[in-house]
Amino acid sequence: MYLQITEQIRHRIAVGDWPPGHELPSIRTLAAETQVSVITVKRAYADLEREGLIVTRQGRGSFVSDGADLGTRLHHDKLDEHLLAAADLGRVLGLTSDDLASRLRNVLAKSHGGDQ
Repeated sequence: MYLQITEQIRHRIAVGDWPPGHELPSIRTLAAETQVSVITVKRAYADLEREGLIVTRQGRGSFVSDGADLGTRLHHDKLDEHLLAAADLGRVLGLTSDDLASRLRNVLAKSHGGDQ
């Protein structure tokens, strides 16, 4: 469950719903809203803080980090996850790096009408 919470927060940051400096709900509030334990939310916030996505100020709460291009970084991380999954599947299928690169170029060409 904590992974779902971290993903939802990452998504809100990435799409700009929660800009740098935005105050996150308190741990207790989010636990009540999501109907999970305080420990679960606390773990999610701790992971996000380790990643540098949020900062917690004692007595004030948790806020979206002021890190530059946080949304862009999150999108890059997500892209890397998808590319890793594609590479793993390619290995299962016995494809070479060149085969994978060629398939990616073909997909890009189809999705952008030939623009590369």
